[in-house]
Amino acid sequence: MCTSLVVNKKKTIVGWNLDLLDMKWRVRPAETGVYIEIDDPAEGWLPLFGANARGDFVGMPTCWPFDERSNPAGEGENVIMFDIDLLLQKKTLQQIRDIAEKRPVFSVPGLTFMSALSDAEGNVLHIIPGQGSLYYEKPEYKILTNFSPYKQDTEKHPWMGWDRYHKAEEMLQNAADDFDADDCFEILKAVAQEVCPTVVSMVFDVQESTVYWCENREWDKVQKTKLC
Repeated sequence: MCTSLVVNKKKTIVGWNLDLLDMKWRVRPAETGVYIEIDDPAEGWLPLFGANARGDFVGMPTCWPFDERSNPAGEGENVIMFDIDLLLQKKTLQQIRDIAEKRPVFSVPGLTFMSALSDAEGNVLHIIPGQGSLYYEKPEYKILTNFSPYKQDTEKHPWMGWDRYHKAEEMLQNAADDFDADDCFEILKAVAQEVCPTVVSMVFDVQESTVYWCENREWDKVQKTKLC
């Protein structure tokens, strides 16, 4: 599951709910970023989500229903490597955009992982492997849950997050110009999940280079790190 938000008002504020089931995870703060890492049996701890000191943010919702077009086939780019390369500052958002617009992008066999990427200017790139990529130059706000923006609600799945999307949209349509980290947490709290539980809720204040997060929906235990 998962919910990604990018909001451009007086500040650029990015929000992320990681909804995860039966996987080991951890939050690792560092000078270069705050990384949500997943313990991969073959690769060890992988930094797949989070914020970096350059101002980028990476989210990776799963797309439901699964689309076979995202399976690896022939030459192309792995969407997970895009996420890691942006988070670790090996590529810029614009470099990834250029590649995604020219080459096929795939996910892993049997799962369609999407990319919800943003940069310090508040630009947003959504990549849906096998379907395409959508670039938004500093939009007022953008939301990505677990359905394909190309398909909307034409295909149904219990975890697609149609309700979460519209709840977040309703709250953002009424958001004030001074929208800040606390306001973003209110939206993340409103769309948090329990069946496939929200294990990390993270907010990035880009202008302040500050990352806030709480774990397991413990909203009164928010931690923060200021990036260098």
